[in-house]
Amino acid sequence: MALNRSVSQQPVSVAEAQLARVAGEGCARHSHVNALVEASGPSAASELADAVHLLCSLHGRFPGLVEIALQRCTESRVKTWLERAAEAFERERLYVVRLTSAVGPLPSTPGAAETEASLLAARHALETLATSERKGCALGAATSLIGDWWPIRRILDRAATRVSIECPAPSLPDESSILEVIHRASDTPASERALAFGGEQLLLQHRALFDLLEARSAARAAC
Repeated sequence: MALNRSVSQQPVSVAEAQLARVAGEGCARHSHVNALVEASGPSAASELADAVHLLCSLHGRFPGLVEIALQRCTESRVKTWLERAAEAFERERLYVVRLTSAVGPLPSTPGAAETEASLLAARHALETLATSERKGCALGAATSLIGDWWPIRRILDRAATRVSIECPAPSLPDESSILEVIHRASDTPASERALAFGGEQLLLQHRALFDLLEARSAARAAC
């Protein structure tokens, strides 16, 4: 007998939907992320250097998205998690900054002005998410950033190995803590929608960054 899926299927919580969103729409799905992790040959150094420099431009400044969200947070049940996330992400930021110095200068690439304009717009978008008045939006962006950082960390570690820099142990909040904080904070339909929006927009910025990196790689290859 065929199962009635509408009856047997368990509903997905807001927190589970957020993790699924990161897994399905995050940068781990981007083809250029895998290309960077597996980079080899004469162009590998410039490809990885480009990625590190642009990641530093987006996430290497202080305060970043998580810190701004923490500064504006008034809910104790969310603030505790943001404090932990901010402390852990500060270590990631310092890692990115250190790597940026070690990998050498930004590779010469056509369209430098367009690249800077794109990065400026992305930084503005992250700040807007972090300062949103919609309850849940900043948390949605922050939890997506933490979840989507793992594939980015693989790129950073790949670059660090090539320049003989030690890869620090990651200390970002795990999935269980993300599930818990979202479950506690999403207590109304409006906050659930805002959390989903914040998460989607953060992932959109990450995908756009890797689209840009891929386009820059193609432009260098064409020179």
